[in-house]
Amino acid sequence: MSSENRTYDVIVVGGGISGAMAAIGAARTGAKTLVVEQYGFLGGMLTAAGVGPMMTFHAGDQQVIQGTTGELIDRLEGKGQSPGHIFDTTGFTYTVTPFDVEGMKRELELMLTEAGGEPLYHAMLASVESDAGKIKSITVCTKAGLMKLTANVFVDATGDADLAFHAGVACTKGRESDGACQPMTMKMRMMNVDIQKVRAYIKDNPDEFPHLEGEVSQIDRAPRLSIGGFVKKLAKGKEAGDFTLPRDGILFFEANTEGEVIVNTTRILGYDANDPWSFSLAEMEGRRQALEVDRFLKKYIPGFEKSVLVYTGPQIGVRSSRQIKGIYTLTAEDVYARKKFPDTIAHTGYPVDIHDPKGTSFVEYVRPEWGSFCNIPYGCLINGQITNMVTVGRCISVDFEAQGAIRTTPTMGAVGQAGGIAAAMAALKNRAVGSVDTEQLRAELLKQGSFLA
Repeated sequence: MSSENRTYDVIVVGGGISGAMAAIGAARTGAKTLVVEQYGFLGGMLTAAGVGPMMTFHAGDQQVIQGTTGELIDRLEGKGQSPGHIFDTTGFTYTVTPFDVEGMKRELELMLTEAGGEPLYHAMLASVESDAGKIKSITVCTKAGLMKLTANVFVDATGDADLAFHAGVACTKGRESDGACQPMTMKMRMMNVDIQKVRAYIKDNPDEFPHLEGEVSQIDRAPRLSIGGFVKKLAKGKEAGDFTLPRDGILFFEANTEGEVIVNTTRILGYDANDPWSFSLAEMEGRRQALEVDRFLKKYIPGFEKSVLVYTGPQIGVRSSRQIKGIYTLTAEDVYARKKFPDTIAHTGYPVDIHDPKGTSFVEYVRPEWGSFCNIPYGCLINGQITNMVTVGRCISVDFEAQGAIRTTPTMGAVGQAGGIAAAMAALKNRAVGSVDTEQLRAELLKQGSFLA
């Protein structure tokens, strides 16, 4: 093991959007902060795996995701690296936010280092030392070998609750009835798509796009195209044996660069993101499916004839895996009722969006009442077993259905910022994360630009 042993106020494990915002939030609160990231950049699935666009920052006309996550987009937009928040032409939600991947990588680094935070790249959690309800240290695997790191407070931003699980925190996984998780997706980045030709086909064939409910003129409301459908084309492909995936529609989103699209159509069922052997098989199945989708698009979808598949990323996209059992578990009933909490730290206007773990379509897709949003309490980020750890990202304490509403990247950025600030407040006062004054936490969130209702 490396003899180097560094100590911090806050260590964030995982530099995805939630972890990056946690680290920025902690550093801006005054904590000496390190973010440990397995890749060589921040942003996680947004910058590594082709996940995009970000959706949604809004609930109706109200931007409910602001703070550092909103600031990130403002900075990118100012540099021409994002068109900003634009109308969602899929009909799924309010807005989508395309972005330039390389621009986001750099902007996140700038935001972190300007705040005084530090990244450790190419480092992955190897083990956790915990005792008497506290994490004493973590060991990470690096190019220099195994390295021990210590902190007053740790933030689990691994997405899969790896830090929490290995520290002994109780977790659930998947659907309550059978443990099944939402399917994974290998995202595809494609270039040289004739978007005008695609738009023309949509307008000429409105019955192929059920989410638009016949109002295909909606696609003219945004400078970048987001669309799901092509149901007749897909049926022809299935009949001919050219499309064998368990999907009932083609879904893709135009990126920041015109003619570049992110295809969200592969569907990898029945694999376990927490099992390295199963996860390896899922990666291979994802690539197989991606090439099948590529061939199908070129053959069947107008505008894709000369398209080029340029990237599938180093990791498959995971929608759900472990969830911690927190002080409070947000439920579907809470989401539907728009329940309010005195310790609310983030919001989302996104629908309950659950891809069928064992089928071709959504097991549930519930649009919220226009402009309404659900609330996420601080109690979902902390547990009753480890007193110096905050959890952020899609693995916070929510049930299977509620997770379908809160798991998207803008909301996870907001959750991350709150978790990072709370971790810093606990670390700087040498207190347990459960004793953080949530009124002071909410005040600091507002000071850092967050929206709180």
